[in-house]
Amino acid sequence: MTGAARDLGRQLDTGGGASLGGAIVSAQVDDVTESGRVNLTLDGVLQLEVPCADSYRDRKAGDWVAVRTGARPVVVWRLGDDPGDESADEIREIAADVAGDMIPVSAYTWGTGAPAGAGWQEVTTLWTRADANGTGQLYAQVATAVPSPDPPATRPPKTVAVTATDSGSWRNGRPDEYASVPMQGDWTGGGARRGGWFYGSKIATACAGKTVASMTVAFSRKTGSGVNGKRPLHLYLHGYTAPPSGQLSLGDGPEELLRLSVGAKGTATLPAAWRTALASGSARGLAIYTTGSADYMGVTGGTITIKFSA
Repeated sequence: MTGAARDLGRQLDTGGGASLGGAIVSAQVDDVTESGRVNLTLDGVLQLEVPCADSYRDRKAGDWVAVRTGARPVVVWRLGDDPGDESADEIREIAADVAGDMIPVSAYTWGTGAPAGAGWQEVTTLWTRADANGTGQLYAQVATAVPSPDPPATRPPKTVAVTATDSGSWRNGRPDEYASVPMQGDWTGGGARRGGWFYGSKIATACAGKTVASMTVAFSRKTGSGVNGKRPLHLYLHGYTAPPSGQLSLGDGPEELLRLSVGAKGTATLPAAWRTALASGSARGLAIYTTGSADYMGVTGGTITIKFSA
């Protein structure tokens, strides 16, 4: 937290927010929830699903915010440095990426007569399509058989999001019909649950012939499962393209890449060895598993975002 943010929090806490119906205090966001609200701690108590002013954008865990206290706390704004420079860099990166996919046109003119100069061809029919990478293409059918230039190279997509085709939970060596989402741990003593996400062959197919720069996976923690505070997901790889009828056997792991409080969403970066295994097809999906009640939770999501460097 910056010194300016601390000073502002102290000043507001001395009464600057009284006209708003409660004192204004500073707090740090624990998690952002699926609803877009936040979980944060006030006076040692975890507050769930705290609503936020519309002006508080790009919400993320770790933000320092000004909170109006009262019977129902409300986040009124974010504290800290001006995010303008960071946003400008992101915009430049996106613009450069888009420009790289464009084919330059030196001039675009029109008229009622034929164009002046040599080399022009009359277009009788114009065709368009999206290629295998989703890039728009134009093809001109011309009146005379003049050799066509080589088509410009198109770049493969730099990012692909792969969603799970199926998911589920297993308990005592078989599918758990009582669990509606993938779960980890044992809350009641009936046996430790393990959950899994299945992608068929979609991950390896998306990565074929490309160089993978990174893989991230997005999860959300289900409300009403386990304690409210932040707990880790115990992540594993598995080798199944579809849910097994017997036990879900686990591969490499566990990795504690992400901690979530109840109702929160988050993104974890997969280790390099894991993305290599998933890209090659030696691993097919992700799973969660632990014993005991300390880290018991239900988890949804599982979308894997793959970024390519070539």
